[in-house]
Amino acid sequence: MAEQSPRIDAATGTGFVGHEWDGIEELDTPMPRWWLYILYATIVFAIGYTILYPAWPTPAGGTSGVLGWSSHADLRDELATEQARKGPVLAAIARTPIEQLARNPQLLRAAEEGGRAAFKVNCVQCHGSGAAGGKGYPNLNDDDWLWGGDPATIQQTITHGVRYPGDDATRFSQMPAFGRDGILTAPQIQSLVSYVRFVSHQEPMNASARAGQVLFAANCAVCHGDQAKGNRSVGAPNLTDAIWLYGGDRATLTQTITNARYGIMPAWANRLDPVTIKMLATYVHSLGGGEAAPSSAQPVQPAPSAAK
Repeated sequence: MAEQSPRIDAATGTGFVGHEWDGIEELDTPMPRWWLYILYATIVFAIGYTILYPAWPTPAGGTSGVLGWSSHADLRDELATEQARKGPVLAAIARTPIEQLARNPQLLRAAEEGGRAAFKVNCVQCHGSGAAGGKGYPNLNDDDWLWGGDPATIQQTITHGVRYPGDDATRFSQMPAFGRDGILTAPQIQSLVSYVRFVSHQEPMNASARAGQVLFAANCAVCHGDQAKGNRSVGAPNLTDAIWLYGGDRATLTQTITNARYGIMPAWANRLDPVTIKMLATYVHSLGGGEAAPSSAQPVQPAPSAAK
């Protein structure tokens, strides 16, 4: 049986391939030559690329390519170049006590920028991108500090952390769990809450607050002070302002007094180098709540923490 010649489209002179969908037929149009040339060129380029550069995975590791190039080597070179560029500035920051950085505006600015970069990598997870903190994580922008907000104290805090296991110089304070440990009854705790809310200007003085005042003097004044203004030597917060680490509403205060709090901040000495810690402390101090020098009225102990 003789083979039939393909049907030819009269308009284009191109044969049909024999496919038809809903009356629409496909022409056997060849690919444009320019398209084929580009295809062949990309094939040649790909072969050459896999020979010259790392490309093929093998059981022993990827092929290295005849040029010996690697992105890791490029990164190492770039980091080395950047380190050499920053080296003199970092060395100057390392030599300068943190309290004296402000005497050199250019060096201070470099330290703050370095600290800003370190903060974005290591601290935003808890303190937030704007350092405003959150429940259980202190706001670093205000001027309320548990342990002190001068540069050296902040540096000490970052170095050793707060209640961080394994660091003997860590900041440490422990509020009793007055309810959980049976020190106070539930009604007594509510009276104490009333008094705390009175001294923080949230509730008027009433019978419950007067009873709480007696309880406060007997149980809390040893750390928070007779006026409830706190004591930095033991990390006891000021209860008379409107700044709260966990919250100043009645339910939260009840939970705090009943069970106490035990927040932990890492000690960064084994994670960051001393210059980075110094720059980080300088940046935190620059956020707006930093203090010029340690408070003489409330001495700062050698164990650090930027908790507030």
